[in-house]
Formats: sequence, C-alpha cells, structure tokens
Amino acid sequence: MKDRLDLTNGSISDKLIKLALPIMGTSLIQMAYNLTDMMWVGRVGSNAVAAVGTAGFYPWLAMAFIMISRVGGEVKVAQSIGENNIKHTKSYIKAAIEINIILSVIYSAILIIFNKNLIGLFKLGDLEVISMSRQYLIIIACGMIFYFINPVFTAIFNGLGNSKTPFRINTIGLIANIILDPILIFGWMGLPKLGVVGAAIATITAQIIVTICFVFKIVKNKDEFFKIKFFTKIEIYYYKVLYKLGLPVAIQNGMFTLFSMAIGVIVASWGPVAIAVQKVGSQIESISWMTADGLAVALGSFVGQNYGAKNYDRINKSCKIGILTAIGLGIITTLILVFWGEDIFTLFISEKDAVTKGGMYLKILGYSQLFMCFEIIISGAFKGLGRTYISSIIVTILTGARIPMAYLLSKPEILGLNGIWWSISLSSIFKGILLLAIFIVLIRNNKLYSQHESIRNFKEEIASSSQD
Repeated sequence: MKDRLDLTNGSISDKLIKLALPIMGTSLIQMAYNLTDMMWVGRVGSNAVAAVGTAGFYPWLAMAFIMISRVGGEVKVAQSIGENNIKHTKSYIKAAIEINIILSVIYSAILIIFNKNLIGLFKLGDLEVISMSRQYLIIIACGMIFYFINPVFTAIFNGLGNSKTPFRINTIGLIANIILDPILIFGWMGLPKLGVVGAAIATITAQIIVTICFVFKIVKNKDEFFKIKFFTKIEIYYYKVLYKLGLPVAIQNGMFTLFSMAIGVIVASWGPVAIAVQKVGSQIESISWMTADGLAVALGSFVGQNYGAKNYDRINKSCKIGILTAIGLGIITTLILVFWGEDIFTLFISEKDAVTKGGMYLKILGYSQLFMCFEIIISGAFKGLGRTYISSIIVTILTGARIPMAYLLSKPEILGLNGIWWSISLSSIFKGILLLAIFIVLIRNNKLYSQHESIRNFKEEIASSSQD
C-alpha cells in the first residue's frame, strides 16, 4: 500500500511523527466539523445551539458502538501487520467492517423510531428547542451508516501504517461541510433557510462524501488487504477477538456519554444559555483532547505493530516521547483556556451572558488539560498493547464520579453552575494521575509485556511437543 509506514524499523521519533501528524490533523478536522456547525448555528441563537447540543448526544453515544470495530480493528490490524500475517490482517479488516455495518443499521433504527422519547429524556421544556432537536436527530440517524463506517476505515488505514490517506479524505469532507453549512443554514444561493435542519443535512452530506472517497481509493488502488468478500462467510473467531478488545472501550465511551447526558440534564435545569455554554465550550476545549487523541491513535498503531514484532524497547521509547508531547500540549492548552477563554468564546456566541459563563467554563476546564492529555496518551498505549480494560475501568469509574460531584457542587449555596464544570475538571485530574502512575509501575516492574511473553512461550511449547 502506498504511503504505508513500517513502524517496526527505523527512527522511532521520525516514524512516530510521520504517522502522528496526519492522524492529529484528522482529529483536528473532526473538531473543525463540530466547530463549523457551532459557529454557524450559534449565529441562529442559543435555542438552536441547545437543540443541536441536545440531539448531538446521540451521535456521540454512537461512538460507543463504533469503538467495538474501530479499536479492535485498529489494534489487531496493527499487530498482525507487525507479525507479517496478511491472512489475519484481511480477516480482521473484514470482521471490523461487517460488525460496523450491522451495528449502524440497528442504531439508526432505534434513533428514528424512538426519537421523541430520546429527546424527552432531557426535559427541555421549550417546545421550539424540542422540535428542532427531534428534526436534527432524525436527519442524522438517516445517514448514521456513513457516520459509523468512516472512523473504521480511518482506523484500518492507521493500523496499516497509512495515516495520510484518511487525513486527505477527511479534509475533503471538512471542506464540503464548511461550504454546505452556511448555504443550507441561512439559505444562500437562492435555497430556503433551513437552520438546524440545514446543519444536519450538511453534516451527513459531508460524511457521505468521505465514505465515497474511501471506497474510491480502495477500488482504485486494488490493494491486497481489501480483496475481501464481505458477508459471504462469517468468521466468528475474528468477531470474538474484536469484541474482546473493543468492548471495554465501547463500554467506556458509552458510559462516558451516558454520564455526560446525566450531566446535561443537570445543566439543562439552568436554562438554554447553560446548555449552549456547555456545547460550545466543549467544542472549543476539544482542540486539546482531539489533538491528544490523534497522538494516542498514532501511538497505539506504533505500539501495536511493534508489539506484534516483539520490539519492546521501541515501545518504551515511543511511550516516553508520547508522554513528553502530552506535557507540552497540556501546558500550552491550559494557558490558552485560562487566560484567553472568554475572548475565544466570543467567536461563537455574541450574547453577553453566554460569553461570561463560557469564559468561566473554559477557565475551569483549562486547569485539567495536562492531566487529560496524560489520560488519553496512556490509554492509547494500552490499546496498542491489547490491554484496553485497564484504562477503560479507571476512566469509567472516575467519569461516573462526576454525577454526584456535579449534583453536590452545583447547589446554589456552594458553586452553582460552575460546580458542574469543576466536577468535570477534577475527575480529569484524578484520571490522568492514576493512569500515569499505573503505567509507570507496570514498566518498572516489567509487567507490561508479561502477558504477551506467556502466550508466546505457550505457543512455543505446543510447537515443540508437536514436533516430538
């Protein structure tokens, strides 16, 4: 495959940078998708932002189901490439795509059928916001299969060591979204003004374009890894492996979204402005965690290939580089959000009350950026090793702690609305510290690769006994 990097040889920093930069770029593109929507929807008003923010929880929840095939596919594709086992690589790609399509159809049907009940969970109270939320959700659900498949295509290419292709294709999608958003939202070029509906149509159209580009690239290159007949024979073994690896992360993401929805209900009790502040503020803050996530994905692919090739020294060195990068990213982001948060917020919403509250949101979240970067980078390393359960358990438990913290701290006599933001920030600090400590302890006690070595020794014993 053209543009594919062999991560098991050569300069560690050079290969990691070459792989990481396009992935980080892809993550920033995803952030830009969301920011573009918020920037234009914000011009419509707080009610529109609240509607998109509320309905947007369900595409976010979809990531839990996407993670089953995305994480499992990315890890096993990388590890099998490191082992130079083409047959297994193709089987994992086949299983990842099949699982993804099945889950997307089921999830889409649920969103369309139960859209009224799903939006009703937030008890918004404002009929206009409820109506717009339902419209947005139904349109997004109709194109959910494209929303599902694109991250898996991206993960497969990353696992193969080709991060340039997903970056280029997702850039095309971003450009399409940037062009379509104002045209459909405000009715430019003689089209009707569609508002929130226009934002949904623009997002799905961009996702469809990305899927078409991926398929075109695969067909054009006639790559051996994709010479697969889908749904002709279900290979249960590979399904099980992907579920085993992806399920902990899927549960983590699903619980994270459910916890966030619970937090959203608490936020909603403070009115549409508070909802808009959280939605826009989280999109602005995503510049740090999506950048860190891009690096974590690259690190996971790097670790995965070298784990398959048993190059443990390269893994240790790459993790050190990742942690040092996380420190730099976290410090820079903290400074930006703490000191310039309110100025940045004015780019998205002009209402004075929302800007003041939004600036405070970014300041409070800014204090946790370094630790959040630790959390994401270490989780990426664990994914590459195939030990996804470690970070998933810790992240899920401590994220869940946000709910009682938010309920307590947000009481008017304590911190009010800011108490909700502090619950998010404090939990991120605890997660980062704990995961970093566990990772360091495992490395120092030589426990990080013990599972892999025991499996290898077992296979060698089986091979030896069969020869006897």
